[in-house]
Amino acid sequence: MTHLRTILCSGAAGLALLSAGTASAQTKTLYVGMNGGNFERTFTQDVFPDFEKANDVKVVVVPGTSSDILAKATAAKDNPQMHVIFLDDGVMNRAITAGLCEKFKESPELGEIDKSARMKDDMAVGVDMGMTGLAYNKKMFDEEGWASPTSWMDLADPKFQDKVVFQSASASTYGLHAFLMFNRIQGGDESNVEPGFTKFGETIGQNVLEFIPNSAKISEMVQTGEAAIFPLTPTAVSTLQEKGIPVEYAQPKEGSVVLMVTQCIIANNSEPELSQKLAAYLLSADAQSKALTAGNIVPSNPNAKAATPEAEAKLAAFHDYMKTAVTLDWDVINTNRSEWNARWNRTIER
Repeated sequence: MTHLRTILCSGAAGLALLSAGTASAQTKTLYVGMNGGNFERTFTQDVFPDFEKANDVKVVVVPGTSSDILAKATAAKDNPQMHVIFLDDGVMNRAITAGLCEKFKESPELGEIDKSARMKDDMAVGVDMGMTGLAYNKKMFDEEGWASPTSWMDLADPKFQDKVVFQSASASTYGLHAFLMFNRIQGGDESNVEPGFTKFGETIGQNVLEFIPNSAKISEMVQTGEAAIFPLTPTAVSTLQEKGIPVEYAQPKEGSVVLMVTQCIIANNSEPELSQKLAAYLLSADAQSKALTAGNIVPSNPNAKAATPEAEAKLAAFHDYMKTAVTLDWDVINTNRSEWNARWNRTIER
C-alpha cells in the first residue's frame, strides 16, 4: 500500500511539473512599438505589469520614433512582428491609409474615450493628449534677463542667434509642427507651404544652432548652455523638470499644435484577441491614471484621475492650453510629406 501511495504521489508530482511546464510554455509575448525614454519607462514599469499578471502575458516594447515604428510595421506588413503600435496622430494617418491597422472592437473602455481622441472608424485611438508649443532654458533666460517667449516668431529673434535647437521637420513631428505654424504666420497653410520654405532660412534658420532628428539631445544641450529655445510639449517639459533640467513651457499666442499619441492594433497579427484586450486596457481609466501619475502622460479617458495635487495642476494647465490649440490638416500633409521632406533636406537642413 505504501509502495502504491509512493507511485501515486510520484505520478501526481510528475503531472504537476508537467502542468507547470505547459503553463510556462503557454505564456505569450506581445510586442508594442512605441517611443523610448519616458514612454517606454512609464508603460513598462507602471502600466503593463497589471495586464501581464492578469493575462499571463509578457509585453515587450520595441522602442523608436513614430517614423521608425511605422517603417518597421510597413516592412513586416505581410508577417507582422508587432501587435500594437503607438504613433503620433499624423504618422498614424499614414499607417491607417497603408492598411496596417485593425478596427478597435467595441468595449466599455472605448466607450469612455472622448470623441476627439477616436480617429476615423476607430482604426486608432488616442492614449496621450498633447500639443507642441515652445520650451525654453529658464536658467539662461533668467541670467540674460529675457522675458518668457510668447510667439512662434520668437524663434527668429536675433538675440537667439545660434541658440535655437530645431527638430528636423523631415524626421520629427515637433519640427514639422513648428515649421507649419511658422508657415501659417507667413500667410500659408497646409495646402501652400511656399511662404514657409521661402522665408524660414532668412528668419528662424539664421538662429538655428543644430537641427536634431528627435528631442533626445535637448536635455544635454540645455545643461551645456547651448539651447535657449526649442519646440516641445508640456509633457516632455515636465519630464525634463523632474530630472532637474531647468526648462519651462510657453504657450504661443498663435496657438500650440494638437499632438495626440495614438495606438492601433496591427492587422493580421499573431494574437488578435489578446492585442484587442491590451489595447482596450490601455484606454481604461485605471491604466491612464497610472500613466498620468508616473509619466505625465495626459489621458484621453476623462475618468482617469490624477493621484497628486501636482498632477492635477498639470492636467488643468493642459486643458487651458487646449483652448487655443490648432489642428492641422493631416490629409493634405500626408499627401505632400515626401515632397516636403526632400525639399526640407535639400534647401534648409543642408
